[in-house]
Amino acid sequence: MKKQEIIKIKGFNEILANNILDKGKRENLGTYIENMQKQAVDIVTIEDEEYPQILKNIYDYPVSLYCKGNKNILNEISFGIIGCREASSYGIKAAQYFSYHLAQKGSNVISGLAKGIDSYAHIGALKANGKTIGVIGCGLDIIYPKENQYVYEKILKQNGAIVSEYPLGEEVKKMHFPQRNRIISGISKGIIVIEAKKKSGTLITVDFALEQGKDVYVVPGNINSINSVGTNNLIKQGAKIVTTVEDIDF
Repeated sequence: MKKQEIIKIKGFNEILANNILDKGKRENLGTYIENMQKQAVDIVTIEDEEYPQILKNIYDYPVSLYCKGNKNILNEISFGIIGCREASSYGIKAAQYFSYHLAQKGSNVISGLAKGIDSYAHIGALKANGKTIGVIGCGLDIIYPKENQYVYEKILKQNGAIVSEYPLGEEVKKMHFPQRNRIISGISKGIIVIEAKKKSGTLITVDFALEQGKDVYVVPGNINSINSVGTNNLIKQGAKIVTTVEDIDF
């Protein structure tokens, strides 16, 4: 089968097609599986009951997810928290507030394990002894950024999960992040946006969420901060303002 024929199959993309056609990867499959077992990495396919059923509703859903940790939580109610990498103290407090209280209400918190708002979204949920899911844009054997190794390990220790559509060894690439973002919003019941610049990767996730019919909540920001231009524009466009966790529809 040719590459273009594989890509036309629902759920398959160019990366997956390349992996299927890569002769070297096929020949090293046994070693690869052994490596996955050593690192306690599972593959959850669309045929498995652990695969997040809500994710099947999006366009271009991944046919499989690599998962480390508790794959049984992927179908539980979850809210995504996203925002600026260069987070302000205001944004950090807001991320921890919402994630902490969402976790206390029984929701999982999903984010992208990046710097800034993502990190503190995970941390807030962990402080509440809740479960959190990190969706990353590289192989599960790569921690990016390195400074988040503690958060990565704490998520797993606290019965959470780290997931990726990319195989072990897949390096961080800029193009991976938009792809990852569709999964963050796809698994979430709704997303909460905390700080976003006028042009921001966060807004890509918002676009995916709107396309997927998800609720989009926005924390209003300081009108004098460049970190608030994107979020405040979303409010002008009709996104729901949230100032407390009670504003979120479960």
